[in-house]
Amino acid sequence: MKRLITVIVIMAITGYGFAQSLVSPPSGNNQKAKVIQNIGPVEISIAYSSPHVHTATGTDRTGHIWGELVHYGFADQGFGVKSAPWRAGANENTVIQFSHDVKIEGKDLKAGSYGLFLATAKDGPWTWIFSTNTGSWGSFFYNQSEDVLRIDVTPKDAPFTEYLTYGFDDRQPSSATAYLQWENKRIPFKIDVPDVNNIYVSMMRDQLRSNVGFDYRNFSQAANFCATNKINLDEALAWANRAMDPTIGGREEFNTLSAKSNVLSSMGKDAEADEAMQKAIKLPDATVQAVHQYGRSLLNAGKKEKAMEIFKYNAQKNPTDKFTPNVGLARGYTALGDNKNAVKYWEEAIKNVPENQKANIKFYQGELDKLKAAK
Repeated sequence: MKRLITVIVIMAITGYGFAQSLVSPPSGNNQKAKVIQNIGPVEISIAYSSPHVHTATGTDRTGHIWGELVHYGFADQGFGVKSAPWRAGANENTVIQFSHDVKIEGKDLKAGSYGLFLATAKDGPWTWIFSTNTGSWGSFFYNQSEDVLRIDVTPKDAPFTEYLTYGFDDRQPSSATAYLQWENKRIPFKIDVPDVNNIYVSMMRDQLRSNVGFDYRNFSQAANFCATNKINLDEALAWANRAMDPTIGGREEFNTLSAKSNVLSSMGKDAEADEAMQKAIKLPDATVQAVHQYGRSLLNAGKKEKAMEIFKYNAQKNPTDKFTPNVGLARGYTALGDNKNAVKYWEEAIKNVPENQKANIKFYQGELDKLKAAK
């Protein structure tokens, strides 16, 4: 009796004597695949099985995919399902996952995982279907009541593609176009993350409450991001001030004051922004390059006279540097239309090009040549 019990226990542990699934090639040799794309911090993945145009026995199904192997519209799949779309792949359901809320062709879709189906058509638009059913085998168990979103799109002609492939193109900071491509068709759908910068801010806010928040420079970085994108400015100003508060580990230096100035400028408080930068450029850590870049930013904002003041100050503060301050003066005088002085300072800068800038000497010479030709 004891021996029988021991044998049963061993069988239970090892699985011997019970039905088990051995590792084997996927049905139809339709290999599994997965593609992942980020739109900013938002991750999108599509997991699918990839059928091929030519079968394992060599049968060429070119011209027999759409409308034949892949049925048009909704078909009787058996198992009681009288009207089902295509599984948009092979074998198990194709599954698309979103880490955050998105818009699909302008329509809202919540974060989560969805079974992805496709209703093709002989004429007219094709319909992408996002379903809560992610665990079934294809569309044999499709139920329309589980649909969350349907999107009509126009299929496009495409170069021949042997294996059904998902991908992403037209990638932008806040959008991308996902597509299925197989045989001679590409079926796209656009994904938008309209509040991508607010997602970044939310993530920064959480991070600044973790160990990241012990480094004052991270508060300045977050403030600069908000200033650049003109969002969350009140909190950004609080972050900029925190970065300079010595009682909690902050430091008043060029970069922290610059971040505060950027936020104030985005808030329309130009006088306060200028006051912060006037203080910043006089600090010991204000490098010749940092001051120069501040002057360049003023030029880009159309503040030519103010930029010229900064370029002159940089030259006065750094008399031994014969390159960067002279480049600033050359640019400043060019912006003011004083070609004579612009030529003078470009010539002086080119005579003193440092080793790390010699790759750009043709550009500098080109700027000088343009000024001489304009005389």
